[in-house]
Amino acid sequence: MTLLGIDNHLPALQVVIPLMGAPLCFLLRRPALAWGFSVAISSATLIIAFLLLQTTLQTGPLSYALGGWAAPWGIEYRVDTLNGYILLLVTAISTLSLLYARTSFEHEINSAQLPLLYAGWLLCLTGFLGMTITGDAFNVFVFLEISSLSSYLLISLGPDRRSLTAAFRYLVIGTIGATFILIAIGLFYSMTGTLNMADLAILLSKNTESRTFHAAIGFLLIGLAIKAAIFPLHLWLPNAYTWAPSAVSVFLAATATKVAIYLLLRFLFTVIGADHSFNLFTLNQALLPLGVLAVLIGSVVAIYQDNIKKLLAYSSVAQIGYMVLGITLVSLSGLTATLLHLFNHALMKGALFMAVGAIFYRTGSLRIADLTGLGRTMPLTMAAFLISGLSLIGLPLTVGFVSKWYLVMGAVEANQMWLAIIILLGSLLAIIYFWKVIEIAYFHHKSSEAPVVNEAPLSLLIPTWILVGANIYFGIDTRLTVGVAEKAALLLLGGAP
Repeated sequence: MTLLGIDNHLPALQVVIPLMGAPLCFLLRRPALAWGFSVAISSATLIIAFLLLQTTLQTGPLSYALGGWAAPWGIEYRVDTLNGYILLLVTAISTLSLLYARTSFEHEINSAQLPLLYAGWLLCLTGFLGMTITGDAFNVFVFLEISSLSSYLLISLGPDRRSLTAAFRYLVIGTIGATFILIAIGLFYSMTGTLNMADLAILLSKNTESRTFHAAIGFLLIGLAIKAAIFPLHLWLPNAYTWAPSAVSVFLAATATKVAIYLLLRFLFTVIGADHSFNLFTLNQALLPLGVLAVLIGSVVAIYQDNIKKLLAYSSVAQIGYMVLGITLVSLSGLTATLLHLFNHALMKGALFMAVGAIFYRTGSLRIADLTGLGRTMPLTMAAFLISGLSLIGLPLTVGFVSKWYLVMGAVEANQMWLAIIILLGSLLAIIYFWKVIEIAYFHHKSSEAPVVNEAPLSLLIPTWILVGANIYFGIDTRLTVGVAEKAALLLLGGAP
């Protein structure tokens, strides 16, 4: 495969293009130019991600030595089925979110701040892609900080002053999480003298009795749990998603925690090793109750929310719980379910936050009580919300059903029928909190004195319905998502890539 003679450098370009594009985007100064440039950059990363995944599926993992310095002495970028899958997800969501962002940002953000916002977006994208593609543990921390710092900026630019408080809380909690991850990486380095993940996996397997190893795993698990918003270390997430600009909520809700879950999978299964993580250290016994509590408590708290974005935020806490449950099964079905739900939840929650952003664009409110009658006045927007909500509940012929089916199947295979019941109970609770919104939008009548609300503009509806369409398409034709997820799960369990 040849792409203008630069195909051999695609792993590096995946990170370099958005990294170099961020300051150029800021220098453009004109909002329309900055938006167009950021869309072009994000689209380029999407094309590269697609080519990288296609190559890994055809020929196996790719390794790229930065500066020509071979691993483990130099920094290695490594692409396999697992992170190729994540790269494609992140870049696709970023591109769709940016197409949605122009109209949304112009309504919510001061025009003078827009070039800075788009530059921050590209830096955040750089961080997510860098964390995903790097094969160097310290590079994970570097890119984690790039994504975190830019995320704080993006959240703080929200139209409500509470966005500043949300960004500050995220900064404090996120810094603690990043510090724990850095301590873990430092302890790994003190034991092995290397930062290359493949090299770490070999050397750490010889030091499993070391107290330093035990301490490093503890720090790593807590740090990644904070970044992935695993219950009860999720406190930064609800306010961050609620008070960020609408398009930023879409981007972060569909990508940030997914990349953190990827890192958790990468370290537990590849660097530490599944046998050590779950047989020697029994980390599944620590994660299992957290996943169960996330599903139940996140769903129950969502029921009592009167702000629709906060409802979706607590729903995300519950959905992350499903991913954690799949990990604890330590089986092909369980990991396939986790990877499927990681991908599918991005489609569901991205579409839901886009629909909510369109509602905010027309009504200026996020209160559920103010959605009265929108099913009639904003039929396309509310239909998108309804279909995406049914997908999140797990209705057949949607992506939510596919991932929950695999999760239930994994629980049954592991003879844990009680876990299958928890999964079904979580779906029942999701019906309750989504019905609150549907009832008000479709079955309550707006006062005749209330102002007329028009349908959202096409610039918001088109990206929203692309994600809605993906929710249905990948719920019917599962060959791509299930096929790639199974290959990635097999790779994690030590099988062929």
